[in-house]
Amino acid sequence: MKAIYIRVSTTEQNTNRQENTIEGAKVFIDKISGSIPFSERPEGSKLMNLIKEGNVSELHVHSIDRLGRNTIDILTTIKLITSYNCNVISEKEGLKMLDADGKPNPIANLMIGILSTLAEFELSRIKERQAEGIKEAKKRNQYVGRAIGTAETTEVFLNKAKTKEIQKYIKAGESIRRAAKLSGASISLVQKVIKLTSK
Repeated sequence: MKAIYIRVSTTEQNTNRQENTIEGAKVFIDKISGSIPFSERPEGSKLMNLIKEGNVSELHVHSIDRLGRNTIDILTTIKLITSYNCNVISEKEGLKMLDADGKPNPIANLMIGILSTLAEFELSRIKERQAEGIKEAKKRNQYVGRAIGTAETTEVFLNKAKTKEIQKYIKAGESIRRAAKLSGASISLVQKVIKLTSK
C-alpha cells in the first residue's frame, strides 16, 4: 500500500497544499502541533503500526519536516520507517530514501547525514549557550535553578506512550538495541526505562 501523510498545526489550516494525486494511496491527516513526535500523533501512530506490519511500501510527504518535531526526531523517524522497507518520498526536497532495489539511496543518505551533523551542531550550540547563560546568571546571583516540583516524576515518565512501547518490547524479550530500533527511541532512553522498571 502507498500512503500519504499530511500534518498541519491547526484544524483551520488547509491540507490541499500537501495533498497530491497518487492513485490508490491512503491519506493520513493529523491536525496537531509539530512538537508532538510522529508516533504519538493519532494518524501517525496508526500509520507507524501499518508500516511495522509491513503493509506500507511507500510513504509520501510534502516535506520531511512533516515527520517530526526537530531534525533529530525527523531523522530517527525516517530511519525507523525505512528499516521496515518502506520508502519515504518527500516531494519538496525531491528525496527517495530507498532506490528501486529497496537499498538505501546514497544521495538521500548523504543529505540526511548532512542534516544530522547540522542538527547535532545546533544542539551542542544550544547547550553551550544555555551553560553560558547559567554561568552569567550565577555571577549576578540571579540563577535559581529548576523550580521545586517541576521535575518529571517517575510515574509520569513511565506512563508516556513512548515509554510504554519500549516496555512492551523489553517484556517481549527484545534486546536493548532491538527495542530502541522498534520503538524509534535512543538506546539511552531504553536503558533508563529498564533501570526505572527494574527497581
